[in-house]
Amino acid sequence: MTAAETIITEQTERERIELWRAQELERAGFRPGDAVELAARFDIDLHETVGLIRSGCPHDVALQILL
Repeated sequence: MTAAETIITEQTERERIELWRAQELERAGFRPGDAVELAARFDIDLHETVGLIRSGCPHDVALQILL
């Protein structure tokens, strides 16, 4: 595999992960735009974010905490 192929594969994999993260965040009740913004932030833990919502934290408050 060439260096260019490696970069394309990594970008594609990252895109798939971001899409999956956005879908999970939407399932947790985030609006699509907010879910996409959070999904792109790999410094924000997906499981902790969903945990905030499951523990009763309102979505707008969770966004303020996370962003």
